[in-house]
Amino acid sequence: MTTSPVAHVAGPRLRLRLITPEDAPYVHALRVNPLYNRHLSAVTGTAEDQRQWIERYKVQEARCQQLYYVIERHDGTRCGVVRLYDIEDTQFTWGSWILDANKPPKAALESAVLSFGIGFDHLGLQVAKVDVRVENTHAEAFYRRLGMIETHRTAQDIFFDYPRELFEETRSTYLQLLKG
Repeated sequence: MTTSPVAHVAGPRLRLRLITPEDAPYVHALRVNPLYNRHLSAVTGTAEDQRQWIERYKVQEARCQQLYYVIERHDGTRCGVVRLYDIEDTQFTWGSWILDANKPPKAALESAVLSFGIGFDHLGLQVAKVDVRVENTHAEAFYRRLGMIETHRTAQDIFFDYPRELFEETRSTYLQLLKG
């Protein structure tokens, strides 16, 4: 596993770049917006609290223990966030994924392909762990279309594994869809 974080990656319509403290007001606004936070853990605090959290997170980023990305269109307009965390020897957890109204077409697929590529290609990990709230049927359907494997569920969450081999088998198809 590499020990340096990927600062940015780009696809046909989007790029991911590591979050900065200056992104705190944007992230806080996403997290408190009822259009986007329905399936997230509750947020308390202010944009300044978010800034402080990002500053503390940067220590984990430097150690490649957690990577938090802002999703942007190529014109620089922010349209979401995604995070790789609990990074261990062979696996990582993928989540904190929010796309807002500024997202271009196919942003869900593109941001997923870009961020999973960081975990699998750059970090060399073998499995992505993903969980989704039971009532988030839209995200659940997306994960199932990607071929993620349900491992278990609770009354609140469904847990999936996404093996590197499966991602590698399907990535070229997804890239063709994104370019087309």
